[in-house]
Order: sequence, then structure tokens, then C-alpha cells
Amino acid sequence: MSLTIGIDVGGTKIAGGVVDEQGLIIAEHRVESPANDVDAIGAAITDLVSTLRAEHDVTAVGVGAAGYVDSARSVVMFAPNLAIEDLDLRAELEGRLGLPVVVENDANAAAWGEFAFGAGADVDDLLLITVGTGVGSGIVLDGRLHRGAFGIAGEVGHMRVVPGGRPCGCGNRGCYEQYASGTALVRNVRKEVDAGSLLARDLVARAGGEPTAITGPLITAAAREGDQFAIEHLATLGRWLGEGIATLASILDPAVAVIGGGVSEAGELLLEPTRQAFAKELSGRGHRPALEIRAARLGNQAGVIGAADLARR
Repeated sequence: MSLTIGIDVGGTKIAGGVVDEQGLIIAEHRVESPANDVDAIGAAITDLVSTLRAEHDVTAVGVGAAGYVDSARSVVMFAPNLAIEDLDLRAELEGRLGLPVVVENDANAAAWGEFAFGAGADVDDLLLITVGTGVGSGIVLDGRLHRGAFGIAGEVGHMRVVPGGRPCGCGNRGCYEQYASGTALVRNVRKEVDAGSLLARDLVARAGGEPTAITGPLITAAAREGDQFAIEHLATLGRWLGEGIATLASILDPAVAVIGGGVSEAGELLLEPTRQAFAKELSGRGHRPALEIRAARLGNQAGVIGAADLARR
């Protein structure tokens, strides 16, 4: 049985797992991410891999990093939440570990995990959208991860949906993630709270009377328990998601759009408004097959599983 290690490098933690050929994690470990120290990041990944391989015979390592990874799956060109720029992470880790290493964008790795073992295992074409602090994405076409000419395809969170709209951390305005992310959800809710909305009273009470304590998970929990204010805001987020997916479907024509990330924990409270908006906005609706919008299955393990499988392949 071939075993590989998948690593998911984030701004606050580095998670890793030993993954078998069926996409099952048989051992896992995590450490804090020294996000502001390049040398410490490499050392932390090395220590994590060493811990995992101590009791398992592994053949390769896949690393998913939140940033731009070059077409050779080697150099991290830019990572906004890590102190990495133009770093040949593959070469550094192969020198430290003595194992083959593949480096991939974290959303691409998660998309591959869902395609190979999760919500898209029955199709050849998949679009993954992760809804969290921002909007991440990965694309699989004809059974292959679509990376583009330079390795940075799939950054749908930064397609412009509102000309001259909200400023984005990328330097542009009106990006998709400014309207369809967990951050946008929380911002919109807090804005209405600050404006004195009476509909928000129960939600504010849940937050201990402190509007700044309102978070995405708190909004989701309230919606699940029937809070109409929270339900309406999740529906607004779903409409933005659905409209964006309709645009992407016109370009990519995937069989399945998978919704992952922290906000996807809202389930049908998010997915049904997403489906309705998609059906309303899809170009040529009624005269073409429509993709299916599904919830992700692998949760926060998708990146580890996907990175490990990419390393195996």
C-alpha cells in the first residue's frame, strides 16, 4: 500500500496527515504556523513530516500553501498570509527530507481532494469554491487539475463583480470575495446591528450584547435555530455565490460546483439560495444541462488529502 503525506500550510497552523490510496488519513498531526519567519516555516514542515513518517513508510510529500505556486509546482511566488515570496519550497524541503515533494496552491489541493475522494468523485469536471475569510477556488477539467499557463488559475475570489465596488486586499475593487465570503457576511450583519436594526436583537444577545463578538459560526448557529435575521443574511450570501457560479459555468461548464469552507457548515440554509440564484442567472437556462451544486464532503481535511494524492501521482 502506497502512503504519502499531505501538508496544509496556513497562517495560524500547519496540518499534516499520512494518507493511503483510498484517501483515508491514517495518522495526523499539526503544529503552530510560524507565518512571519520563512526559515521557521520550512523547519516546522520538516519536523511535522518527520513526526508522521516515524511510524509509516511514506514515498512522497505534497504541500498545499495559500498563495501563488508556479507551473512547476515548486516555487511559492507570493503568499499573502505567510512570509514567503519567490521561495523554491520544493527544493528546500526535498533537501531537508530526502523525499520527492510537490507544492500546490491550497485551494487547488482541496479541489483535487474533493474530486478524487469527495463530492466530485463521480464526475470529470468540478469547480470547488471555498467560502471563509475570503473566497478560494480550484478547478478540475477532464479529470485534470487546471492550473493555467503560470500555475495560478482559479483565483475566482478576485474576479470583479461590482465595478468600482468595495476595496479588496488584492488592491482592486469589487472582487467576488468582498460580497460572497464569510467576512462579507459578518460585515453586513454588523453594519445592520450598528444601524440599530431591531431584527438583530436576538443575534446581539447571543453575542453577549457586543456586536464585535458576532462571528460567522454564531450567525450560522442562530440561523439553524430559526433566527430569521441570520437566515436572510445567509440567503444574501447564497445569492452572491449562485450568481458567481452562473458566470463561471458559462466559462468552464463543470458538471458539479462544490461549496466548502467554514460558511458551508450552514448547509441548505446557504446551498438552497445559491441554487436558486444560479438557476435564475445561468445563461441559456432551460436549453442546456445545468451543473449540480453540492456541499463539500471532506471538510478541512480536503487540502491534506488532496496534497497527498497529488504527491502520489
